[in-house]
Amino acid sequence: MRLGGMGRLVASALTLALAACGGGGNPQRPVTPAGVAEATTIDFANIANYSAPKLPAYFDRTVTSLDNSPTSSALNDRVATLGRVLFYDLRLSTNDRASCASCHRQALGFTDSMRFSNGISSAATTDFHAMRLGNLRYWQPGSAFWDRRAASVEAQASIPIHSLAELGWGGPAGGFDALIRKMGRTRYYPDLFAWAFGDSRITEPRMQQAIAQFVRAMVSSASRWDTGYARVFSASAPNRALDVDLPNFTPAENRGRHVFMTAVAQGGAGCSACHLPPTFALAADARSNGLDAGETRLFKAPSLRSVGLTGPYMHDGRFQTLAEVVDFYDHGIQQGPALDPRLRRGNEPRRLNLSAADRAALVAFLMTLSDPVLTTDARFSDPFRH
Repeated sequence: MRLGGMGRLVASALTLALAACGGGGNPQRPVTPAGVAEATTIDFANIANYSAPKLPAYFDRTVTSLDNSPTSSALNDRVATLGRVLFYDLRLSTNDRASCASCHRQALGFTDSMRFSNGISSAATTDFHAMRLGNLRYWQPGSAFWDRRAASVEAQASIPIHSLAELGWGGPAGGFDALIRKMGRTRYYPDLFAWAFGDSRITEPRMQQAIAQFVRAMVSSASRWDTGYARVFSASAPNRALDVDLPNFTPAENRGRHVFMTAVAQGGAGCSACHLPPTFALAADARSNGLDAGETRLFKAPSLRSVGLTGPYMHDGRFQTLAEVVDFYDHGIQQGPALDPRLRRGNEPRRLNLSAADRAALVAFLMTLSDPVLTTDARFSDPFRH
């Protein structure tokens, strides 16, 4: 079993001592929560930095207003560390077979190579393709899922837990009450919650907060585009740098960058009007992308960071390759009430009619957005010993 072989639970006196030591940032609390230190590879004497990442200058200047982190819940390294444990823990499912990471795989940019993901059973799948998680924090108004059905990242964290197909706690399984009882019987969660929050109470809001903080810390800023852009960026003229060829790009990649960044009226594809650099997260006012005729739903797309690591693409995974995605935006957009105005020309869906070379160049550019740091960063890896 995944979490077997852990050390014995410490005496209740230690738990009470932990509970008496105050809030999540109190440095006076004991350094190592019981049980979890033996179950995981986490160094509790030197926990990871989630709350104050070093961001490029062009991030720091441009993305603050896009951050959907709640002002009432400042990012905290201990709470985010708890979120990491929760994100990877198979015990959060009814049968110890699935976790958040089962569908959001770090090596793939926190998405799944399957069109629809399995949870507690291979007999059932999710309704939508798993979204990439990098730069999720830079989407306003902050809603989550492809169809925006969760009002916040915190609210989103609960839905897979309730899902009968994902972690399985809905209906007859007993919901959060049953899950919390299960977690309370582990050798590590009571002390880990006390370490993060100041007392050992395991609650749904605390779990939501911890998972959301861990996911929001997944900032992607180390792609080849970032490397090149940092060399041309000027704080005095930040927008002008988007028009400059990047010195580390091939001619085809720079051509794709130009097509992506340039407005349709100036001969480009206008992609950056919806997928905003430097985060490449979706614009707050984006609507439907016209996948199907007559669409009335408003969709949310993930950041394009690491989009080239794996398909499939779109909310239903209908496209297997980035070339198919580019072809769709070039000449496949369908009319509907929710279609984004940027994808229209008058009363008709926009047709770019790009050359084959320009479509191939767009794919080449999208591949430069892959982030080898986020996909290997130990702060976001599975912490459990196997």
